Amino acid sequence: MPTTTPLEQAVRDQLDRYFEDLGDSAPNDMLAMVNLCVERAVLQVALERTEGNQTRAADMLGITRGTLRKKLQVHQLTA
Repeated sequence: MPTTTPLEQAVRDQLDRYFEDLGDSAPNDMLAMVNLCVERAVLQVALERTEGNQTRAADMLGITRGTLRKKLQVHQLTA
């Protein structure tokens, strides 16, 4: 059985909390919600680590600068 990384465990812990907060309500489109939340946080961290340098941030993320710019617009992270 593969071991759980600290990042995976943090996600699992937050999902447990999400389900507790949901109570009896059914989750809806949970994967999209998690993907958006995680993507936004990853974009923010990459920009912070590169002091706002989008070229370096895109390299760090393994995407093109154009793709990064589109994702920043989707998440309303553009200045």
